[in-house]
Order: sequence, then C-alpha cells, then structure tokens
Amino acid sequence: MSENSQTSADRSGSHRAHSNRELIGWVWRNYLKGHWPKIAAALVLMAIEGSMLGALSYIVQPMFDLVFLAGNRSAIYWVAGVIAGIFLIRAVSDFGHRLLMNGVGLAVTSSMQRDMLSHLLTLDSAYFQFNAPGTLIERVRGDTTLANQIWMQVLGTAWREVVTVIALLGVAISVDWRWTIVAVAGVPILLGPVLGMQRYVRKKALAAREFAARLSTLLDEIFHGMDTIKLNNSEAFEDVRFGTAVDRYLNQEMKVRIGQAGLPSTMDVVAAIGFASVVIYGGGEIIDGKKTVGQFMSFFTAMALLFDPFRRLANVAGAWQATRASLERIRNVFHVAPTIHAPARPAVLPDDPRGADIRFEQVAASYGHVPALRDVTFVAKAGKTTALVGASGAGKSTIFSVLTRLLDADSGEITLGGVPSTKLGLADLRQLFSVVTQDAPMFDESLRHNIVLATPDATAERVSAAVDAAHLRDFVAGSPEGLDTPAGPRGTGLSGGQRQRVAIARALLRDAPVLLLDEATSALDAESEAHVQEALDRLASERTTLVIAHRLSTIRKADKIVVMDKGRVVDEGRHDELLSRGGLYARLYELQFNED
Repeated sequence: MSENSQTSADRSGSHRAHSNRELIGWVWRNYLKGHWPKIAAALVLMAIEGSMLGALSYIVQPMFDLVFLAGNRSAIYWVAGVIAGIFLIRAVSDFGHRLLMNGVGLAVTSSMQRDMLSHLLTLDSAYFQFNAPGTLIERVRGDTTLANQIWMQVLGTAWREVVTVIALLGVAISVDWRWTIVAVAGVPILLGPVLGMQRYVRKKALAAREFAARLSTLLDEIFHGMDTIKLNNSEAFEDVRFGTAVDRYLNQEMKVRIGQAGLPSTMDVVAAIGFASVVIYGGGEIIDGKKTVGQFMSFFTAMALLFDPFRRLANVAGAWQATRASLERIRNVFHVAPTIHAPARPAVLPDDPRGADIRFEQVAASYGHVPALRDVTFVAKAGKTTALVGASGAGKSTIFSVLTRLLDADSGEITLGGVPSTKLGLADLRQLFSVVTQDAPMFDESLRHNIVLATPDATAERVSAAVDAAHLRDFVAGSPEGLDTPAGPRGTGLSGGQRQRVAIARALLRDAPVLLLDEATSALDAESEAHVQEALDRLASERTTLVIAHRLSTIRKADKIVVMDKGRVVDEGRHDELLSRGGLYARLYELQFNED
C-alpha cells in the first residue's frame, strides 16, 4: 500500500500499541544507555536515601527503651548523633541523585526532540498534508517533555521507594514477622482495582494527548490567520471554537488526574486496615510484657513510614501510564517510514545538466484516491522555456511535485537527459532545480538567511548581485538593518512583493540548471514586475525553464506552451499556434482578454 493510499491514522502510526518492555527497551537502547554511569551513580544515591528511613525507624527502639524509659543519659548523645547523621546523609544523597537524574532527563529530552525532527524531515510531503503542524509540534515538544517524567518519577522515584520499602519491611520483620503480616494483609485485596485504574489512566492519557495536539493546531491556525479572522469579524467564533477545544482537553485531563489521585488513595485503605490490626494484636502483647514499648514504637514508625512510599509507588504507576501514552505517540512517529527513497546505487547525473531535456512519458499521479495527472506526456527542451497553463486543478503544480519527487508518480516515467528521475539520488535530483512559487515561503530569520538558504557559502558579491537582479536593492537600502532585517514569522514582516523578490534572489543565487517558476511575479507591481521579469528572462535564457502561468500574457514568448485540463495534456504549441487552433487555450486567453 502506497503512502498516498494510507489513512491519516496510518500515517501518524496512532494505531500501534507497544508493551512496557518494548517502550522501556527502546528508550534504553536509544537514549539511556549512553548515560549509564550517571544513572548508576544516581541509583546508588537513591538506595542510600531510601535506606535512611529504615535506619530512622530502627533507631526509635533504643531512643524509647534506653533514653525515655531506662533514663540512660549517655545514650542521648549517640542516639541524637545517629538521627542527625541519618538526615544529613539523606539530604546529600537526595540532592546528588536529583542533580544527576535531572541532567540525564534534560539531555534525553533534547536528544529525543532532535531525533524526532530529523526523522520528520525525511518523511514525504504527503505526511504533512495529513498531520497538522500543531499536532506535530505537540509530538516534538509536548510529548517529549511529558515523557521526561519517566526519568524522575518512574525510574528514579520507583527505585528509591522500592529500597525504602525493603528497608522498612526489614526493620518491621526484625521486630516481629507476625505483626508485619498482619499490617500488610490488606495489600492483595486492592491489586485488582489498582490494575484496572492503571488501564483507565493510560486510556484517558492517550485521549488527553490527542486533545492537546488539537489545541496546538488551533492556536497555529489562529495566530497565522489573524488578519483573516479580523477582516471577517470572526473573533467570537474562534474564541468559542478554541474554548470548546480547551474544555474537551480539560475534561480528559481531569479524568487522568482523578485516576492518578485514586491510585495512592487506595493505600490509605490498606493503611487503615493494617494499623488497626497491629494496634489490636500488638497492644495485647505489650500489656502482657512480651514486647517492649521501644519495639512497638520502632515497628509502628516503620509501618507508618512504609505506607507513604507505598502511596508514592502507586502514584508512580499512574504517572507511568500517562508517560507511556506520550512514549507511544513518540514511538509511533518513528514507525512512520518515508516511501520516496533514493536508489541504493544512484545513477550519475547527465554530464551537462543544462543541456538535458526533461521528458514526461505517460505519467500518472494522485493524492490519495484523487487522480491529479493522467497519462501526461510532453518534452521540455533543454535551454528552452516551457509554460504550463490550464484552469485551477488541471495538474500544473503536480507536474512540479513529481518532477522534484516531492510526490512519486503512480506510473510512467520522467527522465532528465535520458536518466530516469527515480534513478537519481534525491539530493542530486533536487539540486538541479531553482524554484520560485507564488506563495514565496519565508523563515523567521534575516533576509540574508532567506536568500542564501540553499547556498550558505555564497560570497557577499554573489549575494549582492542576486539582490540587484531581483530588484530588492531599494528595499534593502531603505531598511536600517539591511540584509539583517528580520523577515518575521513566515515572512509577515515583508509585503507580498518583497517576499517574492527574496524568493527570486534565492533562486538566482542557487544558479541551478533548471528553473521552476510558479507565478513568480504574481505579487509584484507593474514597475517591479518589469525589472524582475527582465532578470528572470536573463536567467532563463541559459536554462531549461518550466513556468506555471495563470496570466497568459506573461508566457506569449514561451518556446512551448503545454495546455492541461483535468490532469491531462490536451494541447501544446507556441502562443500563435494555439490561438489559431481555437481550442482550450484560445478560450482561456479570450476570457482573460475580455476581463482585462
């Protein structure tokens, strides 16, 4: 099954479930293994900290029997010293393991975020048509941040509390093993409800993460569509839409919190049963003189401290379910594989790419189940300008997509100088093209960054020449920061014409053998268009050029015009030839001429 035929759920991998062993093993192999010395040191410190509560409960017996009841003054000092030492050791070990684990957690989170972005950059363009930016941002930032809980709450806290439980149980058993059995007799009763609540928390946590992704998507849409919202007076509508999404997210998140709160609360039920039973059973033995008050207080202290780590372990179980939900979503992203691949042994580029014809042979392509191209056949001659015209949806932009392999054709073949495009490495193929599109995408960086995007090592002289040729010099000279002027988010600091001229300067600087123009001068005023068109004409004179044009007056001089309709090539020729034939091109030209 091809990428185009998959559902959005398949693309995101959200249907894939993983076992605890799979998730923990994956995290260890890819992220934790390199930090094992720090983790080992942290675990040792946690064990020391956890054992200190056992030592504290043990020292209660001599404190009562020797100091309070027997009145041994000399015992006061060494008992007090031991207690002080216990708390000092606990403080140092706690600080040390928190420092180590926080460092590991931050390092792992940043590595995971970098790896996710690196992987996403390898995926096909089709993946991003079915996964909104806000959803992916939530995966890269939100889920990885939440997954950081595993290092502190699951790995760290769980180990420390397990050691604490073992130490306290050891003290309790040393006092009286029968009392210990009585105290913890209620634990097995609650195993079933606890396991059921864990499954509930995991299910609700997954739903909460999906709603969080929806919130990020809505915010992304609102912030980037602010002018449209204001011009359409739809502020109230967007406010209600976002408020509804927030309420849904809070509803799911509240269910997660309720489940997490319920897990440790169940331990209070066990504690109530245990303490009551020990007082009834042990109190009689003390009255009968079989046990000392110090022994009872040591045991009672151990059991009182024991149920607190039990509560925290139950809380860790709830935190793990929420963390697991995020880890599953992260892991599922890595399960998505690109379907557009470079060949194992890429073919060699044509000796002279500038002299290579571009040939389409019965090419068909689709977006999902919607056909975009149907048996398209034509030749774009080397060094000539070939224009693509037709109504919206005719397939013109898809020609560019399959040519650059942003989308793979379903059938047919595209060759450059006789070499099939699918036989070339992706980087080798795409370096053949300079592209200027009508939306002129920009990044929130300086003008210089946006111009040298594909040629970061370009000299200042070449950049200056590209700025002049793109008719951008007046704007740069009039800006206090010159080429260091920020373009703004998505180029919002520039006008439409300025964004397009920056994109043209980028294409001029790239100096690739094939030029792809998608309404490259559509946002320019008449004077700027004349200057830029002249620059583009000079650039195109030495290159194979494909032009998508809606204004037919701009491509009268094209060497060939390919007329498209509903994904098919219905005619081709020069401007005068097509007009004389009176076909679709003539009708489109007449329609535009009458409108003008």
